[in-house]
Amino acid sequence: MAAGSTYTKIATTTVSGSSTNSITFSSISNGYTDLVLICSVQNSAAGSALGMQVGNGSVDTASNYSVTELYGDGSSASSYRLSNITYTLNTVNIAIPTTSAFMPFIINCQNYSNTTTYKTFLTRSGAAGQGVEAIVNLWRSTSAINVITLLLTGAQYFNAGSTFTLYGIAAA
Repeated sequence: MAAGSTYTKIATTTVSGSSTNSITFSSISNGYTDLVLICSVQNSAAGSALGMQVGNGSVDTASNYSVTELYGDGSSASSYRLSNITYTLNTVNIAIPTTSAFMPFIINCQNYSNTTTYKTFLTRSGAAGQGVEAIVNLWRSTSAINVITLLLTGAQYFNAGSTFTLYGIAAA
């Protein structure tokens, strides 16, 4: 007997206009072990990063997030660390494209429904000619996550065609 699907698509959003600056997934079931967000993003103007806020019932906008980033561009590598910020950072050194290409993001949300541990998010992203990033974000809360908001950290908007898909991963 073949095994069932591991990933279950929960929701997909595609930006159709030019004035969307955040994407929210709400009423997320606690019936999975982990969540995976697959994003393909274009930005309306240079200078912002992809951020994320999570919560239970509403997003946490307090300084309960931290980020550690590893970056490489083929000739050099660097790291970055920041604590007590108001959202996760899912890109630090790579500029989100404003035209032509879309930047891919894979964000793994570990143990999102567990109520005894802080929540960890692993992000992988990259852009041709710029480099690749591996990022670990932490939300210092033991609350289960049932709402996620993705946002651009500047006053920019997601370009039309940007897509965001949330998957649940079944317990093994």
